[in-house]
Amino acid sequence: MNSKAKSIVKNLYYTVAANFVTLFISVLLNLFVPKLLGVKEYSYWQLYVFYSSYVGFLHLGWIDGIYLKIGGEEYDNLDKSQLGSQYWYLALFEFILAIAVGSYAFFFLPSSNKSLILILTATVAVITIAKQFIQYILQSTNRIKEYAHLSRSDRYLYIFFLAVYFILGGRDFFWLISLDILAKLLVTIWGMYQIRDMLFNKLVPLRNIWTEILDNINIGSKLMLSNIASMLIMGTIRFFVQNRWSIEAFGKLSFTLSISNMFLTFINAIGVVMFPLLRRTDSNKLAGLFATLRGLFVPITYSFLLFYVPVKMILVAWLPQYSVSLMYMGILFPMVVYEGRMSLLINTYLKALRREKTILFVNVVTLMISITVGVIIVYVFENLLLSVGLIILCLAFRCNLAEYLLSKSLNIKLTAKIIQETLLSFLFILSNLIVLNDWISFFIYASSFSLFILINIKTIKESAETFYHLMKS
Repeated sequence: MNSKAKSIVKNLYYTVAANFVTLFISVLLNLFVPKLLGVKEYSYWQLYVFYSSYVGFLHLGWIDGIYLKIGGEEYDNLDKSQLGSQYWYLALFEFILAIAVGSYAFFFLPSSNKSLILILTATVAVITIAKQFIQYILQSTNRIKEYAHLSRSDRYLYIFFLAVYFILGGRDFFWLISLDILAKLLVTIWGMYQIRDMLFNKLVPLRNIWTEILDNINIGSKLMLSNIASMLIMGTIRFFVQNRWSIEAFGKLSFTLSISNMFLTFINAIGVVMFPLLRRTDSNKLAGLFATLRGLFVPITYSFLLFYVPVKMILVAWLPQYSVSLMYMGILFPMVVYEGRMSLLINTYLKALRREKTILFVNVVTLMISITVGVIIVYVFENLLLSVGLIILCLAFRCNLAEYLLSKSLNIKLTAKIIQETLLSFLFILSNLIVLNDWISFFIYASSFSLFILINIKTIKESAETFYHLMKS
């Protein structure tokens, strides 16, 4: 194995190991927190998790522009003085924004748990974006080991803080949120130390880098808007559910999404390594590499669906009050396939090809469908199950549309494969909705998956062999 392949394997080890720990912590949080808190307190905690998942976009694309510009560069070659100054100007901007949001929630909104959560979300926004800046610098310059440590360390602290809190008898969502903020703050300070040669330089006057900042926002805003639209595809439906039904209904849907998201952990880990790698890859080799990666990746993600029934049976025994959530999971679980492919392959390729406009177009079109159909289903038909079904339909539509547009750019034909995969997803959902016996539904999907593997065995073998030779050469 050559030095390049060794570097890739080493980086994959760091990110997968980091995400394995994150997965373990997620399992603990998703199994024990709802058990200890009760449905209502857990639901408020999930509302904070929901709100805080959007705070990373409050930089207006500033960080995304930097990320796209320096992707694939060596850390030592960066203009550290300029980037360090941008870090502090961004932090000041976020602090002012957080003060404004917190003041609005405190002075103008009714005093309630929801307004309290909004204030806490404004607080964590400053910390999250400061950490995100550091992560993007490390990731784009291929400092994957430091990136992996930074991405997981706050979860170590958080799980420790939670364990102590629960042992002492605490059961209040406010302190769960406060401990999360504290953990992120401590790790962000540690991350600042990792790039101290960049951050602790003489501050460049704002007027000297104002043009650069605007250019970063202009470049990154397309990617940021794409990411916002992407999250709102699920987020709008979750918001409609929270608005139309009880906080408990929102919590149960959020629980389902949390379980499904755990299986995306390893996929996202590989995506971290992929972007700087693709930026350094000869453009003539990108199409062949895409076909190889897809040929391996798709069967692997569909194999994850085999875990649904065993996971469901364990969770029903452990958390019987969330049995309705597990019915939703039978519909939503294929999001592992579609979100995973978007994260690892499609978005990573489109970013490497600088096709931010394509990402934005796909996400905005899907978001419009999500909002339009979501309003009808939630407020006209008032059907929660259909609302859940809409999430997976939108995710599948977005993935297939984006992949179709990417395949045209790479001159690859995927129509037949997409049809096969859609049928497999449909059989999985249908077997879980109609068949009452879990093991029968498992057998139906396992048989369908086995047939899918047999049909595509030649492609899988060729992809595996090609990938092996790429790593060896």
